[in-house]
Amino acid sequence: MVKSSGKISDRKFFGTDGIRSRANVSPMTAEQVLKLGRAAGYVFRKNDRRHTVVIGKDTRLSGYMFESALRAGFTSMGIHCLQLGTLPTPAVAYMTRALRADAGVVISASHNSFCDNGIKFFDTNGMKLPDAMEAEIERVLLSGEMDHYPPEDAHIGRATLIADAGGRYIEFCKNSFPKNLRLTGLRVVVDCANGAAYKVAPAIFWELGAEVIAIGNNPNGLNINDGFGSLHPNQIKKKVLEVRADIGIALDGDADRLLICDEKGNILDGDHLLAMSAIAMKRKKTLSGGGVVATVMSNLGLERYLAKNSLNLVRTQVGDRYVLEHMLANGFNLGGEQSGHLLFMDHNTTGDGLVSALKILELIADGDKPLSELGSKMEVVPQILKNVVIEPGSDPLSNKAVQKAINSTSEKLKDRGRVLVRKSGTEPKVRVMVEGDSLTEITEIVSDLCQTIKKASGV
Repeated sequence: MVKSSGKISDRKFFGTDGIRSRANVSPMTAEQVLKLGRAAGYVFRKNDRRHTVVIGKDTRLSGYMFESALRAGFTSMGIHCLQLGTLPTPAVAYMTRALRADAGVVISASHNSFCDNGIKFFDTNGMKLPDAMEAEIERVLLSGEMDHYPPEDAHIGRATLIADAGGRYIEFCKNSFPKNLRLTGLRVVVDCANGAAYKVAPAIFWELGAEVIAIGNNPNGLNINDGFGSLHPNQIKKKVLEVRADIGIALDGDADRLLICDEKGNILDGDHLLAMSAIAMKRKKTLSGGGVVATVMSNLGLERYLAKNSLNLVRTQVGDRYVLEHMLANGFNLGGEQSGHLLFMDHNTTGDGLVSALKILELIADGDKPLSELGSKMEVVPQILKNVVIEPGSDPLSNKAVQKAINSTSEKLKDRGRVLVRKSGTEPKVRVMVEGDSLTEITEIVSDLCQTIKKASGV
C-alpha cells in the first residue's frame, strides 16, 4: 500500500489549491482524471446509501473532456453525478450544500490560461477538503486500492443535469444583498474574464437595479483570462473611465476572486476591500473575532490601518483554505487574500467574487460617498512581488546562501518592512515579496534576493 503524507510539499498531485497543470499532460489527462474520480468516489463512499457529487466547470475547452472523465470515474464507483455545467467555483460550493451532496468538484485552473486545467474538491458543507482528505484520495489513487472494490452491477452511478443551477446561484447571491437597498442609479462595469461567471454576473447586478456594462463575456474555450479579468486590470480601468461608471468589477476565470476599480480608475485589491469591509462591519456591529484574517502576503498598510481602528490582523500561510481554517477555529467572519479571495462567512463558505462585489456595492448604496473616498482610507506600504522561475523539483530555499540572504535582509528591515520568500504551490517558481517604507530600498533588496535564488537554482 502506497503511503501519502498530508503535507502539501510531499504530494505528487495536490498543491495548495487542488490539482492543476497543463491540460492533456500528466497529471491532467483524461485517463488520470478518470482514475482520480474513481479514487475520490471510493473515499467519499461511506456506506450503502446513495452517494452524490456535484460537478461544475469554467469555460476552458478541456473542461468537456475532464467533465466526462470525472463522470465516468465517479459513476463507476457507484456515485451519482449532478452536473451543473459552467458555473463559478463558489456556485459549486453553494450547490454542494443546497443539494446535500457528499462532495463538490470544480474543473478549473482559476486565473491560469486556457491551456491549463485543474480539479478542486469541496466537502459536503461546501468547504475545501482538508489536507488529510486530499492526501487520502492521493494515496488511494497511487495504490489503485479503489480497483478492488467496484460496486455491484445494479449500483453503478447515474448522471443528472441540474438545469436551473445558474438561476439558483443568482438568487443566492441576490439574497446576500440587503433587502432594503437597490443598485438603481449605479453604473456597473463587470469584467467576466471570459470565464465561468459570463452569464450569471451581469444578471445579478442588473436584477438588483444597476445599469450593467459587461466585458470579457464572450468565451470561446480558448480566451479565458486572456487580456481580461482580474489579472488584466487595465481593461476594467479603461472601460470605467470611458463610460463614467461608478464601479468596475474584475473577476478571474472561476469568479472566486475579484479586483475593484473606483470611479476615478484606481484599482483596489483584496487588502483595500478587507479594510473597507472591516470598518463598515465594525460600525454595524456585525464583525466577529475582533478583526480580520489574511495571509502573510497582505500589505503592512492593512495591518496598520486596522490597528488604528482597534482591530487585529491575523496572518496565516498563503492560501484561502488556511484563512478559512483559522476563521472557523477562532470565530472570525471576515478574511481573505490580497489577490482578491474574500471570505464573508455569513454568506458563503469559500471565496466568492460576486458576493464580495455585492458587499462593496452595499457600501456605496448605503451611503453618500463615492467609492474613491471609501477606498482611500488605507495607506499602502510599497510592496514588490517577483517570481523567480526555478528548475522543476529544485529547492533553492534550502540553500545556505539563500537562507543567509533572507535572514540578513529581514534583520536589516526590522519594523520598517517585511520579507517573504516562498515556493509556489502550483508552478515551478519562488515568489519573493518585500515591503517597506522606502521603495528604493526594497527594489534593491528584491533584485539581490532574486539573483541569489536564481544562482542557487542553477537557472
